[in-house]
Amino acid sequence: MHNKERALIFDLDGTLLDSMWIWPEIDRLYLGRFDYQVPGSLKAAIEGMSFDETAMYFKDHFPRITDSVKEMQQCWHDLSFAFYSEKVTLKPGAKELLQQARQQHYRIGIATSNSGKLTNAALRHLDITDLFDAVVTADEVSTGKPAPDIYLATAAQLHVRPENCIVFEDVPKGIQAAKRAGMYAVAVRDAQSDDVWEEKVRLSDEAVSGFGEWTLPLL
Repeated sequence: MHNKERALIFDLDGTLLDSMWIWPEIDRLYLGRFDYQVPGSLKAAIEGMSFDETAMYFKDHFPRITDSVKEMQQCWHDLSFAFYSEKVTLKPGAKELLQQARQQHYRIGIATSNSGKLTNAALRHLDITDLFDAVVTADEVSTGKPAPDIYLATAAQLHVRPENCIVFEDVPKGIQAAKRAGMYAVAVRDAQSDDVWEEKVRLSDEAVSGFGEWTLPLL
């Protein structure tokens, strides 16, 4: 089998990027403007909600917020863009793996539930845009993870069959999406999802604490 028929596909947040701290920090900064502290129940309450649903939840549960839903979302976007374009970092060993895969002629893609604007801001900030052959974001698919759509779309852009793709993911829904696409799934440890580590190990084909302990197959 020729190397170019194989691909590595990466989730972005919590997998390639140390970035899962961003949204809790935005919640802290935003709620602090209205003299609220972040309740311990917030993460579980809004998990899986859309951007609009999250904004409505804030309006319903934090009555001192005077912003409209649109103003609230614009504020969140401005804060997140600043973090992604200036503050995010790569996970240890990520760049080395990407460079090694490029040298061995693997196709390399990103399949992320994040927006195109924030994804591109992070890639430019980290100067790694040129390492990817395809970048597919939530803007480009109708159904998010755990549906397989985004992974199948990425494989199609890479011109690689799904069964020849290795996926790296940090959350259970992402691992499920990769498996439903017929791909080999590697669970990557992230501090923000340590509470579901055992589930990630169970759902994946392989689990690693970091990229430094994963060996790229030689083809």
